[in-house]
Amino acid sequence: MHDLHQFFAQRHFIETHSHFRYDPLQWGSKMQFATQERFDLDEADVVLIGCGEQGGQHEAASFSQAPDAIRKELYQLYQWHPEIRITDAGNILQGATTSDTRAALRTVLQELHDAGKIVLVLGGSHDLTMQQYEAFSSRNQLIDAVIADAWIDLDESELMSDRSFLMDMLTAQPNFVRHYTHLGFQSYFVHPRMLETLDQLRFDFIRVGRLRENLEEAEPALRAADLFSVDMNVLRYSDAPANTQGSPNGLHGDEACTLTRYAGMATHLSSFGIYGYEPKADVHQMTAKLIAQMIWYFVEGLVLRRQEASLSERNEFTEFNVRFTANDSSFLKSRRSRRWWMQMPDGSFVPCTYNDYLAACNNEIPERWLREQERLS
Repeated sequence: MHDLHQFFAQRHFIETHSHFRYDPLQWGSKMQFATQERFDLDEADVVLIGCGEQGGQHEAASFSQAPDAIRKELYQLYQWHPEIRITDAGNILQGATTSDTRAALRTVLQELHDAGKIVLVLGGSHDLTMQQYEAFSSRNQLIDAVIADAWIDLDESELMSDRSFLMDMLTAQPNFVRHYTHLGFQSYFVHPRMLETLDQLRFDFIRVGRLRENLEEAEPALRAADLFSVDMNVLRYSDAPANTQGSPNGLHGDEACTLTRYAGMATHLSSFGIYGYEPKADVHQMTAKLIAQMIWYFVEGLVLRRQEASLSERNEFTEFNVRFTANDSSFLKSRRSRRWWMQMPDGSFVPCTYNDYLAACNNEIPERWLREQERLS
């Protein structure tokens, strides 16, 4: 891996807050820190990066201190899973322009992706998701992407912003998004034609009410994902009071933690970003505390990821052969995690839920099966 320290601020949070005293089992004591004296990311499983760029939200927006506000809460949590090696690389340097900062973040993410690291980005405005995507597209890698956001950021704009970046990500050519899933949108914030556009592209979207009725419906999409991005406005204001642009409706805090746990369990997910947090608007640091807990659950998911069997280890799965509407298919249930996969006509297996299996048993075509078949054909 190339030397990346030139892209990071000279002073790390842990150096500027050296007066803090952590219990030996808190993250502030157990985490590795990439400082000027020891900038080594090679041994890390997960690399934590802060980027306070908010130019996508407003051109004149100041560089946010959000990553350090989150660190203050994160480092106080207790580390239950020391087998996951985490290195906090610090904050990306603010460039002379928004484009300069984005370029620095993109370079760092590309290097870490090539090195096989799982990267956790603390933003910054939501358009930094594009730099997550470009770490894959620059290597011509097809991906599944999942975004949780109360809005669907498909506004048409000459300049990329936190309300328009999805247009470039999903429609630019060549394109490397194999599949896209949007979680938690609120219909009254979304132009109906945006949903028509996503549907025509055979992408999936789950509105917040349906998501809250059955959060497990999001798990298969996250299990297949390579990239996950969260805009904190997907949470209701009372659970994340820093959301000055948020809504009285949205996900609850524990539901957000469940989603990040699902993301950690995903076999191929290597890029996770949390955006839209403004510490100046936070009440009693409640939003920072919630983000810290979301990260904690993401790491717990990583532990469970390592415990899951490969689909090639068939003795670790219970197989169910089902015939529905003239289709012969198989469903696999993991003996370890109790998660489900279903077989497609081309022989591949895709993540699914128990409800998909029940639908097939009732001689119905599971909607998830049908959508996946449309994409394969």
